[in-house]
Amino acid sequence: MKLTRRNFFKGVAAGTALAGLSGMARPAPVAAKTASGSTAAPLPREMASALLARLQSGESTDPLAAHTVEIAPNMEPVIPHDDQMAAAKQKLAALEKKTGKKPNILVFLMDNAGYGDLGINGGGLLSGAPTPNMDRLGREGLHLLSTYSQPSCTPTRCTLLTGRLPMRHGQLRPSFAGEPGGLGNETTVARLLSEAGYFTQAIGKWHCGENEESQPHNVGFDDFYGFLGWSGLYTDWQDENFAPEFALSPERQALVKEVPFNDHIVHGVKGKDLENLEQITIELSAELDEKFAAYSEEFIKKMADSDQPFFLYHCTRGLHVKNYPNPKYKGKSPAKYPYKDCLVELDDIVGRLVKALEESGQLENTLIFITSDNGPMIEPWPDAGWSPFRGAIATTWEGGMRVPGIAYWKDMITPGRQSDGLFDLSDLFLTSLALAGVDYRPPKDKYLDSVDQASFLLADGGISNRKYVYYWLQDVFSALRVAEYKFVMAGMSDDAWDVVNPGGGTTLENYKNARLYNLYLDPKERYSYYGRQTFMDNLFSDPWFAHKATYQKYPSQQTNTG
Repeated sequence: MKLTRRNFFKGVAAGTALAGLSGMARPAPVAAKTASGSTAAPLPREMASALLARLQSGESTDPLAAHTVEIAPNMEPVIPHDDQMAAAKQKLAALEKKTGKKPNILVFLMDNAGYGDLGINGGGLLSGAPTPNMDRLGREGLHLLSTYSQPSCTPTRCTLLTGRLPMRHGQLRPSFAGEPGGLGNETTVARLLSEAGYFTQAIGKWHCGENEESQPHNVGFDDFYGFLGWSGLYTDWQDENFAPEFALSPERQALVKEVPFNDHIVHGVKGKDLENLEQITIELSAELDEKFAAYSEEFIKKMADSDQPFFLYHCTRGLHVKNYPNPKYKGKSPAKYPYKDCLVELDDIVGRLVKALEESGQLENTLIFITSDNGPMIEPWPDAGWSPFRGAIATTWEGGMRVPGIAYWKDMITPGRQSDGLFDLSDLFLTSLALAGVDYRPPKDKYLDSVDQASFLLADGGISNRKYVYYWLQDVFSALRVAEYKFVMAGMSDDAWDVVNPGGGTTLENYKNARLYNLYLDPKERYSYYGRQTFMDNLFSDPWFAHKATYQKYPSQQTNTG
């Protein structure tokens, strides 16, 4: 049958499945009646028009079949979508003409939040902690089903800020107490946005190194209010219930205090020395997210009268173990567990930040992106997050790296979109720069893994520009995903003798014959069928060899695996 506009819209109206349409909205059949007898809503016409145009032009909507183009030898190749890029640029130009300045960007980064913690991802009230504010932004924006972090905290944060994978920037694992970071030799999105006229604000957890060269106000942020390490570093050894052998021992308390780490809320201003504010205790830890929220609210209100656009990097204390709920939220979740109480607070904070943007007249000019730095830490279960996938933090199973992803932008992102197109958190680097009008090319001796996804986010029915996601276990290449296929060469398994509660990983396994999972049919990665799909070998081996070659041509930074 010839593909005509009439036939296409007739198919869409009837709920016809279109294979490989990553950027397609939720299927919404209209011809068939629902169980209650009501009629479902049709696919938005502007999104259907965009899909029809792609099909008529011969442009591939299947990421497996799509070809990539090289922007530069030292940049990740992309799937080109010229029409959606033009549409996105047109939207941005119209908005800038209306507001008189470039758009604001707010990244809300949670700590150890599981994919399934959010209601829109199957958790929320069902798992004992409603998340109505995040769910609403997901429903009224773009709900990303395949957003990827790194397996743990420091690697993800440094990758988000530099657009480079851990094997390039050198931060392969969470930095230890007082340990230096690796951002001093890197170019951050904050630095480039600051040079482009943005006010760059970081708030909350940093964990990218405590040395002066890696502190936020020295790597591009105009202002920083938060702490340099992770919250457990300041409280675990003080908690009689968590670690009584330290908390009740004066000698061991003194020993911990000899470790050279900063245990304060700090304030950093570009060009000035870091200032210690309050020492972090168990009692203060419970109030940290409230303090960070208030600081962000005040910042948003202040920027309403500024000619500068802003980049707000808001990183929460929650939900890192051990969680101490704010007294106002203690026992407020249906589950009553500390983790769940803290999640309820974080959702309220999202609502407060959206309200501050709206009341200050900046909501229409602000992209809001909500995500997590890695999967949940299952070891402290039952006071832990949840993911429907296999594995957890520190693994390259989907549970360790597939994280919540919500992009909301009033009147700029079509409401009700849902996509399983690949989005790596490194993509926030080039995407943010593209929104700011910065056409960035990395130094010739460095490779950039980020992909500009501005058109994916903004175009009606936009499709991801990324073809591959690469999974690394520190310095071991673990897996590669393209479309719904995940090719695994190494992974982490649980040794029952090494953990209290299985779910993360303690033992590295190298698979002699590799494994292949279809994440549509087997999202929990239980049934490898590589043995009968060997005709697909080159679909994974070719991109892997190409990826590997980039490390030979552009050597990595010194790593922190030791």
